[in-house]
Amino acid sequence: MTATGDDGRIRMLSVTTEAGGAPDLGAVKAGDRLVVTGAGYDGDRGLYVAVCRVPDEIDGKPGPCLGGVGSQEVEQFEERVVQWAPSNWINEAFAWRLFGARSFDDTATGAFTAYVEVPAVADENVDCSVEPCGLYTRNDHTAAGDRVQDLYVPLRWAD
Repeated sequence: MTATGDDGRIRMLSVTTEAGGAPDLGAVKAGDRLVVTGAGYDGDRGLYVAVCRVPDEIDGKPGPCLGGVGSQEVEQFEERVVQWAPSNWINEAFAWRLFGARSFDDTATGAFTAYVEVPAVADENVDCSVEPCGLYTRNDHTAAGDRVQDLYVPLRWAD
């Protein structure tokens, strides 16, 4: 998927299986592992990659999101260590990486890799079996009101 933001950046978002194949995004299951790659994002801003409810308005904030964040133990976030989680936080600032953020693959081009383990179809905040959901990129909490980095691919869970 490719989209041009209001800031003129062309953002690319793609999803593969752990083995590098094309996933069936219309029939995901809890525990499926998806490798999400992106480019063209603003590397000076933090980014969340997560499964979220599609907002009612086209410019609305995606959410609520399923899953939460992975472990925030510093030793589990060493460089080049893959940690699968329902959501990933990408942020170049070292201080934020101490709290679980992954760094961009290339800050200048806004390239990243996220490792998403598909969560259960529902939690206490959203039920993706009855509401439309997708695998989203969006600005992190440091620019939560800015929708320019929102991009998504629709997801449906297998019956």
